[in-house]
Amino acid sequence: MTTVTIQAEEAKQLVIKKLVEAGLNEGHAEKVAEVLVHADLRNVNSHGVLRTEHYVNRLQAGGINPDAQISFQSTGPVTGIVDGDDGFGHVIGDIAMDHAIEMARNNGVGMVTVMNSSHCGALSYFVQKAADAKLIGVAMSHTDKIVVPFGGKTSFLGTNPIAYGVPAKTKKPLILDMATSNVALGKILQAREEGKEIPEGWGVDETGASVTDPNKVVALSTFGGPKGYGLSVIVDVFSGLLAGAAFGPHIGKMYDDLDKKRKLGHYFCVINPSFFTDIDLFLEQMDRMMEELQQVPPAPGVDRVYVPGEIEQLHEARNLEQGITIASSVYEFLRM
Repeated sequence: MTTVTIQAEEAKQLVIKKLVEAGLNEGHAEKVAEVLVHADLRNVNSHGVLRTEHYVNRLQAGGINPDAQISFQSTGPVTGIVDGDDGFGHVIGDIAMDHAIEMARNNGVGMVTVMNSSHCGALSYFVQKAADAKLIGVAMSHTDKIVVPFGGKTSFLGTNPIAYGVPAKTKKPLILDMATSNVALGKILQAREEGKEIPEGWGVDETGASVTDPNKVVALSTFGGPKGYGLSVIVDVFSGLLAGAAFGPHIGKMYDDLDKKRKLGHYFCVINPSFFTDIDLFLEQMDRMMEELQQVPPAPGVDRVYVPGEIEQLHEARNLEQGITIASSVYEFLRM
C-alpha cells in the first residue's frame, strides 16, 4: 500500500471541503474533520480521514441528516438527553460532552445520553476534552453486530468501545480508549490483504471456533473471554437501552443500508474530582501514579512500561510536527 504524508491542517481542510460539497454545513463539517484528524494524529487510522468517503456516501444516500437540528433536554441537575436529529455523531457527541462538562463543573457530575445519532468517531476525542478541563470523562457507544458473545457462534454484539480520560497536574491526561472486541475488524482485513495468519483468539468461523486463517473469520471475539463479553453488554446497556436506542443485532448497519438513519445511542459522563477530594492532591497523585508506572522495570524484550494513552500521545506530538500518513487512495479521494 502506498502512502502520503501531509500536515494535519491540510487533511482537515480537505475533509471539510468534501463534506461541504456533499451537502453538510460548514460548522458541522469542521467538527467532523477535527475528530477524524485527531484519530490520525494518534495513529488510530481506522477512525481517521479514511472514513470520509463512507460519510460522503451515506450523506448522499440520505442516511445522515445534513441539516440536523441537535437539541438538549435537561432532565435533572446532573442529567440530560441530546437528540441528534440523525446528524453526524462527531458533532452530536461534542455537544453532549459540553453539556456534561457544564453540569459537572456546577454540580459535581454530569451524565448525558444521546439518541438519533450516527458513528461518532474516536471516543478519545470526547474524554480528552473533559480531561483538558481537569475533569474525568467517560464515553461509550454501541456499534452494529460483528462480535460473538462468549461461548456463542454467531455475532450479536458490536465492537462497543468505551473510553476514559483522567487529568493530571503536569503530565498529559491518562486516556484509555478501547473496543471490547479483541481487535478491530480492520486488522482482519489487513491480514487477508497481506496473506498473513492472525493470532488465536482474534476471530471465529461459522461454527464459533477460533481460527488463524483470516479468510475464515465471520465474526470477532471479545477481549478477555467472558470479561470482555460482560463489559460489551454493559456498553450496550448504557449507550443503547439507557438512551432509548436499539441493542446488538437490532442496530443499523454501518456499511449497508446507506439510505437509512442508524439511530445510534451514546453515553457521556463527566466527574468533577473537586467534589470528592482536594483537586490539587488528586492531580498531584495522578502525576505520581503515572511516573511510578513508567518506572516499573520492563519485562524481557520490552522497552519500557507506558501508561494508557501515552503511546498515542507520543504519536500525536510527532505527527503534529511531521504530518499524518494516510493511504494514497484516501488522499486522491480527498483531492478529487
